[in-house]
Amino acid sequence: MPRCIRKGCGKEFSEGSTERCTFHPGAPVFHEGLKSWSCCSDKNKPVLDFDEFMEIMGCVETDRHTNDVPDPESKAPATLTAAKEVAKAPSKVLEVSAASSDPAPPLATAKVVPATLPLVAEEEDDLSVSIAPGTSCRRKGCNVTFISDDENRLGDGEGTRCKYHPAPPIFREGSKGYMCCKRRVLEFEEFLKIEGCQTGRHLFSLKVNTDKKEEFTTCRLDHYQTLDQVHVSVFAKQVDKDRSNVKINEQTLSIDLYLPGSKRFSKTINLFGPITPEQSTVQYFGTKVEVHLKKQDTRSWTILEKPTRDLGNVALTFGVSGRTGTIGAKESVLDAQNSARV
Repeated sequence: MPRCIRKGCGKEFSEGSTERCTFHPGAPVFHEGLKSWSCCSDKNKPVLDFDEFMEIMGCVETDRHTNDVPDPESKAPATLTAAKEVAKAPSKVLEVSAASSDPAPPLATAKVVPATLPLVAEEEDDLSVSIAPGTSCRRKGCNVTFISDDENRLGDGEGTRCKYHPAPPIFREGSKGYMCCKRRVLEFEEFLKIEGCQTGRHLFSLKVNTDKKEEFTTCRLDHYQTLDQVHVSVFAKQVDKDRSNVKINEQTLSIDLYLPGSKRFSKTINLFGPITPEQSTVQYFGTKVEVHLKKQDTRSWTILEKPTRDLGNVALTFGVSGRTGTIGAKESVLDAQNSARV
């Protein structure tokens, strides 16, 4: 089946399909490690992880998919003029070289030494997990979508072979490529077409290694608050969303995250104040997990976790007069008990 060529879509579709297409009309923006789309950077904030960038939902919807490549003749005249000037440039250089009587000195060529990458065990597909048709292979650079077990998972047929990139992508000074191979391109559309440099089997559902002993680890937590919410960030990379769990109760926050390498982070926090679980949300990203807690009242939280001892005269306010923890409100917000002390 043909595949939609619009950025942010890439779905396979049948001829005559009336399925609506959601895509990005703008161009990708890569700046200082951050990745976003120029058409919706105000709506979708830039991200660090490439997989997370590829999952950003399109911001424009149209009637149907397409695989028609735009006609180069439809470009703007200025673009065509610039292209023609570039095409003429090599012949001009050759004419100057021919007219010169002294041969040009040979240019020193730098020897390119490929980066040595650590050996990483190939992730295996869990054949016991049923896969829905249309699911994409999880390996980088492979655009195959699942049809059936017989076609894509069992045996050694052509449909079971996966060409992919085992190393992450690299973006540097406008060039784009993968760390595992040498090819570099400038256009993002060409980067998506770089053929995989390693051949293996498709990965539709990651197999969990139960033989390796599970190891508990620690993750850094950070938080900030607004007038009606407390935002908690757990800095953990590549969290398994299917196995991980975040439970939000009125007085407690329980975090149980499964990480790569049979590592696990688990923590229960007795919250400083009461929250409304129904209006609180959880978001999983490539480098962290964010929990947005809805306060039941608008008082300021001194700290995230309820203290087991008296903290004394410590207050974190929203007022502009606070030394630390200031959010930017015009005045401090106090509960009834603290208001009586003023």
